[in-house]
Amino acid sequence: MKKKSIICLILALCLSFQSFCVVYATEASTTTEVQKDLSEELDEAQESETEQNATNQSVLDIQSPSVVLMELNSGQILYEKEGETARKPASVTKLMTMLLAFEALDSGQLTLESNVVVSAHAASMGGSQVFLEENEQQTVHDMLKCIIVSSANDAAVAMGETIAGSEEGFVQMMNDRAKALGMKQTNFANACGLEAEGHVMSAKDIAILSRELLLHHPEVLDYTTIWMDTIIHKTNKGESEFGLANTNKFLKKYEGANGLKTGYTSAAGFSMSATATRNGTTLIAVVMGSETKDIRYADAAKLLDYGFANCSIYEDNKVLDGDNQLSIKAGTEETVTVKAENTFRHVFVGGKGDEEVEKEIVMLKEEAPVKKGEIVAKVEYKQGDKLLGSVDVIAVKEVKKAKYYHTFQKLFYQFLQLK
Repeated sequence: MKKKSIICLILALCLSFQSFCVVYATEASTTTEVQKDLSEELDEAQESETEQNATNQSVLDIQSPSVVLMELNSGQILYEKEGETARKPASVTKLMTMLLAFEALDSGQLTLESNVVVSAHAASMGGSQVFLEENEQQTVHDMLKCIIVSSANDAAVAMGETIAGSEEGFVQMMNDRAKALGMKQTNFANACGLEAEGHVMSAKDIAILSRELLLHHPEVLDYTTIWMDTIIHKTNKGESEFGLANTNKFLKKYEGANGLKTGYTSAAGFSMSATATRNGTTLIAVVMGSETKDIRYADAAKLLDYGFANCSIYEDNKVLDGDNQLSIKAGTEETVTVKAENTFRHVFVGGKGDEEVEKEIVMLKEEAPVKKGEIVAKVEYKQGDKLLGSVDVIAVKEVKKAKYYHTFQKLFYQFLQLK
């Protein structure tokens, strides 16, 4: 009887080793295939959304040549017309100047009390300005007011020079940041938006930039909602008060409007990134190249009205439903501790949120080793056969690959339990 038990144990170990080798050999290809299938499904979903947006274009009477409507949290584009066409952005350019200024504050390079010294170059800027003089000093806080409220070109260039050492260096930073954000139709030639060869953005790129600014620097709204304010010019001639008036009159024309930036030159026409919040939903309406200021505001209002009237938000804050353990094979542990990388949010347009949304965990990594921070699964969200999107599930702790002695030990314990 004892001899028979030993033979059974040896056979079990052999079968386990054979299974271990087969699974190990196929693990990489299986994971790659699952990731490929998920990518293809998401591409199909995005194509479907694009087709729907194209259909929606006939719904609104938009006069401006380029517009994009985006929901803030999801980044989902709800409406688009010539959204990827490169056009002159005028002072909407300053959104990037604002973003880099807030990032300099976050990094500790600047504080709101830091002084910005105005160069002769910055003071020479024409167009919209607050008439800063060479060697004049203003705090970062006041310079931000000048840039955001009054759309001051001189303040924008002075800020860029303070951050990068020169406007040329700052422009390089602007273009590098645009590339990192995936702004494919953008090229900056200056910090303020004055006419320059090759200085272009698309409506979609402006929406991407606006979203980055609002998501990571919501304090920008403390400035964009200022209607009137003042700064104090301090020069060799003495001190004098200078009034600031917000160039964005849309703030008083649309309920819930809170930003973000307007722009105009004779060559660019009237443009803006208009943001508004209602019932916890924030929309970004980008309008470019309007013939008149009234058309710009009217088209922005139509886009926002359409979005607020037709959008329903599906949001899941408990992606894993409290289950933070997933089974893992061939590891020193039988489970891996995981967490969802973020919440899931999807915007339905035109009442499409009535149908039930289902979610499913799709394993991308079924065997150890698993590194801390590694993506091991995705939670897919579907409505019927349509994939709405997914959330990455990452490992909180590592799980090492089981050695042969771990497998033997496990089988030995199982054998003892059987006896």
